[in-house]
Amino acid sequence: MKIVVAMDSFKGTLAAERACRIVADAIGRATPDAEIVVKPMADGGEGTAAALMAASNGRWIPATVMGPLPQTQVAAGFAWLPGDRTAVVEMASASGMQLLRREQLNPLKTTTFGTGQLITVALDHGAERILLGVGGSATVDGGVGAATALGWEFLAGDGTPVGLGAGALAEIVEIIPPDRDMDVPVDVLCDVDNPLCGPHGAARVYGPQKGATPQMVETLDSALAHMAELVSSQLGIHVRDLPGAGAAGGLAAGAVAFMEARLVSGIETVMAQSRLRREVSDADWVVTGEGCFDSQSMRGKVVSGVARVARQGGARVGVIAGQVLLADHVFRNVGIEAALACKQPGMDLQFALEHCEELLAQAAGRFATLHLGG
Repeated sequence: MKIVVAMDSFKGTLAAERACRIVADAIGRATPDAEIVVKPMADGGEGTAAALMAASNGRWIPATVMGPLPQTQVAAGFAWLPGDRTAVVEMASASGMQLLRREQLNPLKTTTFGTGQLITVALDHGAERILLGVGGSATVDGGVGAATALGWEFLAGDGTPVGLGAGALAEIVEIIPPDRDMDVPVDVLCDVDNPLCGPHGAARVYGPQKGATPQMVETLDSALAHMAELVSSQLGIHVRDLPGAGAAGGLAAGAVAFMEARLVSGIETVMAQSRLRREVSDADWVVTGEGCFDSQSMRGKVVSGVARVARQGGARVGVIAGQVLLADHVFRNVGIEAALACKQPGMDLQFALEHCEELLAQAAGRFATLHLGG
């Protein structure tokens, strides 16, 4: 029997590689004759760099860059995949919400400048391809901060550069490209289809969770619309209504406008980079999972992507998650045979989080007993 373990991270609790190892070890104890292959997964958000490093014998390249606020610096970095000289940049490591205290959240002031610095370091390192993960941002600056770090100029009416942060976007009247193009392909790994502006745009949908008041949301949406108009009129690139352009506070739109980036599926890219399809082609079971298995899991997330590839390869699919919030008939309708939760009925959530490794191992053992003949 061959079993592929392809877990996502349990957000804020377990990295994908650790979750995979716990599940693989527990299944291995129950089915010692099975061949078990570990493939950590991610969808472009938290843990993408780590998952791809694990899958590709990569290494971490540290770099100190500007944090989400201009007066801060953070110890960040990127994953280096030497096989194809690819740099995996998680914008959250430089410009993410987790780097700020709640009272510091202010999307009028936060900037993606540090993310642009990480890309610059990656290019100096010899990167021939950039994979840009855009989950967890603290910003709504349309990627202007990152572009500034890459040499773009955004000038006010008096010819001086505008400041950093979304609060300065409305002051821009002229966009000046750098002297040299990047000449390196950039793929933005995103799993949302929000446009840049409007009712479903970056400001209205994601602004409040980044600290935006209702008044700020209106200011931010107007500022992003102004930026999109300038990008259209001065660069001939139309990003306002592009599906996915609103990801990471519009960083996705900025990457398209200022880095000639493509917006691609995060989970599809990670599966391709880790060669998951090849391993699944002769597998009996594929076991995947995440912190919470719910309706969002079926919309371009890790579990849905892995399950689809497993079905195409003829493998059976099981899910082991921190919590399972879907009825059996819902996940079975998409070809998932079983879903087991770590958190048992009546169990305190805090207790489950504090004992996540032990509970995950127990759930994996139950899965092996019930479905693998362990």
